[in-house]
Amino acid sequence: MLAFAQSALGRASLTLLIAPCLAPALALGDEITMAFGEKIPPFCFPETNSGIELEVIGLALGYRGHTLKPVYYPFARIPVAFKAHRVNAAMTDLGHDMAAVGAYYGDPAVFYNNVFISLKERKLVIHTPADLRGLSVLSFAGADKRYPEWLGPVRKAGHYFEQNDQSLQVLTLDIGHYDVVLSDSNIFKYFTMLVSQNKSVPLKPVEEHGFVNFDPMDYRPVFWDKKYRDDFNVGLKHIRENGRYEAIYRKYLGNDAMPKPK
Repeated sequence: MLAFAQSALGRASLTLLIAPCLAPALALGDEITMAFGEKIPPFCFPETNSGIELEVIGLALGYRGHTLKPVYYPFARIPVAFKAHRVNAAMTDLGHDMAAVGAYYGDPAVFYNNVFISLKERKLVIHTPADLRGLSVLSFAGADKRYPEWLGPVRKAGHYFEQNDQSLQVLTLDIGHYDVVLSDSNIFKYFTMLVSQNKSVPLKPVEEHGFVNFDPMDYRPVFWDKKYRDDFNVGLKHIRENGRYEAIYRKYLGNDAMPKPK
């Protein structure tokens, strides 16, 4: 299954080009430039113009005949490039209110769901920040600033660590080097699949602990043109209804793919 997901990466870039073929008959569309982050496996692979997020957005725009042209930026530059009108759209606003500058928000294309992850055998219970007391936490960079109530005390106690190589997050949790990992659920699943390929001994089962109220409106694409936004929303609804949306998730994450949080 993973082999299928990996082989698909090389072909996935074609999806962005053929997406308009899925559009209704006689639809004539435009090339839409959209700002994306430089690399977010399995959501975005710039080297092949592929990934869950690019394929979902490309297919959604293609329904009305448009072609997606991704433009990659460091994350902090995405809102800057969008506000400067260097692109027609952006994958997210990164906390900037783009409606205030005349832009239009689309419906959520993908879902990022940060959770605490621990080995199931540890039987940890994490419901409140106090439950992290005495535990070591490995996270992506800057998470302590995003979740100060939860991670501030952990950092102060000297038990907070950051690692952007998420395959190492999987490995170090498995061997018990850290007690808890903070990661997006699907990103952790993806790297677990990659790591499992290269291990003779299966990885230990893990357990997820939700700790913040999930709001899908926190992460939405944004467009300068209302028509592009409307066409995107119509296409997104279509691929959700016909099964293509979930199929994209399964291609990269296998049958355990979770298109949206539980």
